Amino acid sequence: MHIINLLYSISGFSVGMLVGMTGVGGGALMTPLLILLFGIHPAIAVGSDLLYAAITKTGGSLIHGISGTIEWRVVGRLACGSVPMTAVTLFLLSKLDLTDSTASGLITVVLSGTLFFTAAVLILRQKIVAHFATRAAQLEPCAAVLTILADAVLGVLVSISSVGAGAIGVSALLLLHPRLPTASIVGTDIAHAVPLTLIAGIGHGILGSTDWALIGSLLIGSLPGIVIGSYLSTRVPDMVLRLAVAVALFVVGGKLML
Repeated sequence: MHIINLLYSISGFSVGMLVGMTGVGGGALMTPLLILLFGIHPAIAVGSDLLYAAITKTGGSLIHGISGTIEWRVVGRLACGSVPMTAVTLFLLSKLDLTDSTASGLITVVLSGTLFFTAAVLILRQKIVAHFATRAAQLEPCAAVLTILADAVLGVLVSISSVGAGAIGVSALLLLHPRLPTASIVGTDIAHAVPLTLIAGIGHGILGSTDWALIGSLLIGSLPGIVIGSYLSTRVPDMVLRLAVAVALFVVGGKLML
């Protein structure tokens, strides 16, 4: 058991370092890793990763809050869309037996689809943002409503798969709030991810789909990994990192579908 816990911590360190370097990929890499490499049931992997993410991103939110790089008004809009849909999704999941093959298949399909979509967003983010930049003035009057709607969808995806709060959330903010500085985009997304993943994680905990020993082992590795990754982030080209993560997501998503 101690060897397995050590392997969890090493995995947490590796994923934490990637998150520190790229700002995305926590759930997108950790959840499939737990399923494919360690054979953990999809529901347990999702529930445990959500609480793991909530704890790690709380630390990130504190740092961004001290730095003044969180737009709390936008965080409120994001939460207005994601939190209610998270509650609805958890209620629907409670009607399923998360241990049976049907629920496992649902989680795997949503997880794979979200991985593919996240990978595409990572690769095409600059082109997408550039395309919509010319229409920013048209989107601005309805930015608040679009923000709420976009994160309602995100709430469903994150609650089922634990994936999307990073890459998809940041991309939505870039499209709908192009005037925000990059640091504020990242800080706002991380701050919003805390209540989203915490509520979803607590819901999964109530449903019995979390493993606290697993969460603790992941945190032991991920916390120093995030620190080291943050240090390395300015020394490796952003595009190289995003392409590397995107390729990994495509491969993992494909393996999950097999």
